Amino acid sequence: MVPLDAALASDYSGLRILAVHAHPDDESSKGAATMAAYAARGARVMVATCTGGERGSILNPGVERNPRSHWDLPGLRRQEMARAREILGVEHRWLGFTDSGLPEGDPLPPLPQNSFATLPLARAAAPLVRLVRSFRPHVILAYDENGGYPHPDHIMSHRVAVEAWDAAGDPERYPGTGEPWTPLKLYYDRAFNVERFQALHEALVERGLPSPYAERLARWAESEPEGAPPVSRHETTTQIPVADTLAVRDDALRAHESQVDPEGFFFAVAQDIQREVWPWEDYVLAASRVPESLPEHDLAAGIGLDAAPAGERR
Repeated sequence: MVPLDAALASDYSGLRILAVHAHPDDESSKGAATMAAYAARGARVMVATCTGGERGSILNPGVERNPRSHWDLPGLRRQEMARAREILGVEHRWLGFTDSGLPEGDPLPPLPQNSFATLPLARAAAPLVRLVRSFRPHVILAYDENGGYPHPDHIMSHRVAVEAWDAAGDPERYPGTGEPWTPLKLYYDRAFNVERFQALHEALVERGLPSPYAERLARWAESEPEGAPPVSRHETTTQIPVADTLAVRDDALRAHESQVDPEGFFFAVAQDIQREVWPWEDYVLAASRVPESLPEHDLAAGIGLDAAPAGERR
């Protein structure tokens, strides 16, 4: 295991990271501590939010008392996103699509017409291809083919991220969206990592503390033959040390007050326990155009920023 103080360099000036997310708040619950860690060390980090979260529910009972949450939830979520972006120290772009909502019922109802997940792939991916060509990221962070969890907008976010990864460097594809740019590494986020949940659960039980993971782990064990959750099937290749930015992550999460209960699941494990038991955020290196050596502890591994031309340094 790489020592935490040696895993990340002190200066990532010149590195550009693009994180593709479905809704406002996803960037703060998936990979936020990683983004904050790289941004604090000089990297440019951009969050692309595919939809405005218009069809989200109010998940914090305390916000129900705010009249704006009822008549202008999209506006409130934009305001929350602006606060989270500032806390994380990242840049941000809205891609401008409409939230598809999470269908419920049996059978499931159709998704709303012209919502993000219903669009043809080329139409949905074009704004992201344009952003990749203008921001020119070395690294793209995305969801896996199951969306991290199977929300239609998360699955479509995966599809557009992979499309941009494949197409942005090809001058024949997506004409009129800027000069080609070829990203170097594509990662899938593993926020729903059963190994992490299990380790934290056992640490809490050993300390005689209640575990927020007990019910979820039991449900997965009953529904899956080997206890694997119905989310990511990938194996972790990359663990980014984030002990020093866990507090930043939590502050960014709290900024999304309509979506995150400050007394809820996300904050149920004390940070000192997290730092001791699982001080990383987990990723899968899904594709790479540079030499790789796995496992790894740095998104920039293999990229060779020191050798980049001066015009590409920032």
